[in-house]
Amino acid sequence: MADPAHRIPVALSTASVYPEGAAAAFERAADLGYDGIEVMVWTDPISQNAGALRALADHHGLSIVSIHAPTLLLTQRVMSNDPWGKVDKSIELAQEVGAPTVVLHPPFRWQKEYARDFADGVAERERDTGIILAVENMFPWAARGRQVQAYLPHWDPVPQPYDHVTIDLSHTATARSDALQMVRDLDQRLAHIHLADGMLTTLKDDHLVPGRGTQPCVEVLEHVAGNGFRGAVVLEVATRRRPQEREVDLRESLDFARRHLGHLDHPVVDGPAADSAS
Repeated sequence: MADPAHRIPVALSTASVYPEGAAAAFERAADLGYDGIEVMVWTDPISQNAGALRALADHHGLSIVSIHAPTLLLTQRVMSNDPWGKVDKSIELAQEVGAPTVVLHPPFRWQKEYARDFADGVAERERDTGIILAVENMFPWAARGRQVQAYLPHWDPVPQPYDHVTIDLSHTATARSDALQMVRDLDQRLAHIHLADGMLTTLKDDHLVPGRGTQPCVEVLEHVAGNGFRGAVVLEVATRRRPQEREVDLRESLDFARRHLGHLDHPVVDGPAADSAS
């Protein structure tokens, strides 16, 4: 049962409107009624500019709930060439825009020096800055028909000594992980959720609208709603291939999240999200 005294915020990742930029994400989030924004830092200059982000947040009446550090392959030169430099600049950006959380990925396996001190470095920065560094679950890569360990110390953050973790429900599908069990095992270490869906029939990181795949999105949301979760639920769905359906998909995603978090004031829409709740 949802805690009536605490309403879990539902935010939109700027990645959900890619290749549109951060400014478009703020506008769409405000129009659709999202509570806030997660800023994915990438080559879009606005995503790296605290002043511009604050202005957008103020103009649209949205909070910035999190900064996603540029730890993807395609952002290896964004902010800094040094991996800790990326993390530190992301923390500074979060502090400047008032975001409590920075999401980051574990090191790639070729970043051995970075990986060696990763857990300690994360803990030290949390302690020194007060910003939550929520390490995200990833997945093994597929190469020539077999799985490759692409991350150090591992793509699964649950057994690692991180104080705060992000669970991504598209990544759990790609990794063939038991998402609900991960959430239960993490308990109070779960600080952040990337809500999406995925298919077990593919090895792709699909980031589907929740309710359109195989992941236990309903069960995860209902579990955290009644378990003292104090983080944010961020919709990180892929709309690039269906730009003409982007607004419909983002509206459906928001409704799905609010419905299963127990928000009494959620709007009701027709479609797969509504069907999945029946």
